[in-house]
Order: sequence, then C-alpha cells, then structure tokens
Amino acid sequence: MGIEERRVIRKATLFDVGVTLLGAVDGSAVNVRAVCKAAGLTERYFYESFTDRDQYVVSVHSFVAERAQSALATAVATESGTEAVATAAVDAFVKLMVDDPAMGRVLLIAPLSEPVLNGRGIQSMPAFVDLVYAQLSEISDPVDKQLVAVGLVGALFTLFIGYLDGSIDIDRERFVAHCVRLLTRANHA
Repeated sequence: MGIEERRVIRKATLFDVGVTLLGAVDGSAVNVRAVCKAAGLTERYFYESFTDRDQYVVSVHSFVAERAQSALATAVATESGTEAVATAAVDAFVKLMVDDPAMGRVLLIAPLSEPVLNGRGIQSMPAFVDLVYAQLSEISDPVDKQLVAVGLVGALFTLFIGYLDGSIDIDRERFVAHCVRLLTRANHA
C-alpha cells in the first residue's frame, strides 16, 4: 500500500471517529487528543489532514451534510410520482440519519451545541431546499415553490431532531408516513 493510500485511510478513519465523537448522545468533547486516541493515530497524522480542531469539526459536519445530500439526490433520481419520490427521499434520509443516529446528531443537533458550527446548519440548508424545490412539481409559482421548500426543510429538520433526541416518541413507520404525508400534501399547496 502506497503513502497516498495510507493517508486516505487515515483521513477516513478520522472522519469515522469524528462522526462517533461529535454525534455522541452525551456530546463527548471533541479535541485533538481524544480524536487521535479513538483513531489509534498520533497527532502528526491528525495535522496531516486538518489545521486544527475547529477545521476538523467543520469538515466532519460537511462530510455528513454531503453524504445526506447525495443520498437524497440518488433516492429521488430513481423514482417518479410525488408519493414515490417523497417516500424514497424520506427512506434515504431515515436510513442515513436514524439508522446511524450519530450521523443525524452531527448534521442536525451538533450545529445547535457546537460553537464552531454556529450557522453551519443554516449554510447547508440551501442545498436541501434546492433538492425539495426541484420535486415540487405541482406548484407553478416560483416564489410559492421557494417558500414551501424552505418551510418543508425547516419542518423536516425539526421533526428529525425531535425523533433523534426522543422528544418525538413514535414508531419508525408512523414517523416515515408522517414525513411523506407532509411532503406530498405540501406539493399540492
């Protein structure tokens, strides 16, 4: 295995550890020492990929946001029809954010509690709004479509936060059905 391959593997390991630590239920402290210990790497290898702890935390959040956007884009690209598209999108997001709750907490909850991520949740919103906007086929007015897309993303993020933190205590099937219903009804606004 070459030097570059080992570097890529180390960086992937650091991202995995970042998701675990930043997405921990107890909000485990994310510091360089803890990251390196959990990754089984020395600080030298941490600094080969990241300038400091803050850049690392932002990079981990961006990594998760990009995975979520990619999963949603892939899911909706394979379906047609309002309900099928909504179901595919919700299923993809649930698989990524609920089946691996650390991922969900990194994307949705960490920006609320991690100072370096203040505003990152809002910065990642336009990409999610664009994905929803593109699926609102029944709304012809672009301003109405934009307003509905922004409202849906905000509502869905809030629902997922509640589901992840336990304040929404319902079974998965009902949660998915509610999110799908929200999306399909909004498309007919």
